[in-house]
Amino acid sequence: MSTFDIAGIAQALHTVRSEWREAQNRSQEPGGRELPSRDALAKIVDQLKEALFPMRLGPLDLRQESEDFFVAHRLDAALHALLGQVTLELRYSQRHSPRTGSDLQAQALTATRSLAQSLPEIRRLLDSDVLAAYHGDPAARGVDEVLLCYPGILAMIHHRLAHRLYQLGLPLLARIVSELAHGQTGIDIHPGAQIGAGFFIDHGTGVVIGETAVIGQNVRIYQAVTLGAKGFPKDSQGNPQKGLPRHPIVENDVVIYAGATILGRVTLGQGAVIGGNVWVTHDVPAGGHVTQAISREGQA
Repeated sequence: MSTFDIAGIAQALHTVRSEWREAQNRSQEPGGRELPSRDALAKIVDQLKEALFPMRLGPLDLRQESEDFFVAHRLDAALHALLGQVTLELRYSQRHSPRTGSDLQAQALTATRSLAQSLPEIRRLLDSDVLAAYHGDPAARGVDEVLLCYPGILAMIHHRLAHRLYQLGLPLLARIVSELAHGQTGIDIHPGAQIGAGFFIDHGTGVVIGETAVIGQNVRIYQAVTLGAKGFPKDSQGNPQKGLPRHPIVENDVVIYAGATILGRVTLGQGAVIGGNVWVTHDVPAGGHVTQAISREGQA
């Protein structure tokens, strides 16, 4: 007698899957994988990281004389693998929102090529993030330490790639890439968030940045900061309306200290300073300072 009822459990799981697919109007026809793979995306992102920073994030035995060859090899592998994942998302999207006359393979190739052409600019943005972290943290002993060790930089590498995928109409791939960093760092940045150059997340754990947030240049935030939504407008059926601007706008040179919560489509003006553990739901003018109220209890 078998120790476990493997056949019975497998059949029950088959039934549950079939019920789910029927309820979600999914195909029941035999075929290959329907959705992109987290494991495949993790490997692709690792390869792209190596191509972006070969001498620091590449293999131990890499030498500068073979750097260009290595980058080309990593790019070739990563982009061909990414093309397959892009095709899966577009195919999935078409099944749920059919578009007549669309050539999925051509769309996938165009999107993947666009991501590839964006890599030099992504590298420049990441260089500005690394420099912002180095100049903004007196404990940082060098830019290499920042790139190799700081969770905020790892989160931004993922975000810069994920945001480009989001712009290219690949929200599922973008979300997977961002969630890979979220799981490793505790920093949750939606790939739709627009973030300018020189962005520095110090410490980082617990940071949340929503989909429609807009962040300018040279902004610095600390751990447990939330740039979130205050509420969700609903449609006639009572469902939250998606895609509406609902997260803060943070202008250039703003500093937001640990634990601050900024909610809704409010604007933090250029050079504003938001103190720790405050709750902001209104605009803050340029150069403004927001801090906790000082308790006067017990004073005459």
